[in-house]
Parts: sequence; C-alpha cells; structure tokens
Amino acid sequence: MLDAKKRINIKAGLKVNIVLKEDQRTGKLTTGIVKNILTNSPTHPHGIKVRLQDGQVGRVQEILQ
Repeated sequence: MLDAKKRINIKAGLKVNIVLKEDQRTGKLTTGIVKNILTNSPTHPHGIKVRLQDGQVGRVQEILQ
C-alpha cells in the first residue's frame, strides 16, 4: 500500500479517498480522481492536499489504485 503522506505517491488520475476540511472532525472520506496536487512539500503529516476532478479539495487518506 502506498503512503498517502508522501507527495511522490500521488499522481493526477489516481483514485483516492480524501478528507474534506469540513469533515476533518468526523473523518468522513470522499472518493474521487485527483486533478492536481496542491501540497508543494514532499511529505505532510495529515496527507497531501489535492483537488479532485469535481473541484473538491482535501487531504489524501488512502490511495485506491
């Protein structure tokens, strides 16, 4: 399983589970396809921030494919 906290593992077109800003307290996950990566640093303790193809922004919790 790829580490979702490492930017090198995240690519546009990947199917991922993210946690949206408003869902951080509950931990509710949203599934989608990565459009672009918003985090510049190579790693982030809470997950790499991405924009999904539908426009939602959140931090990657799981890489599904």
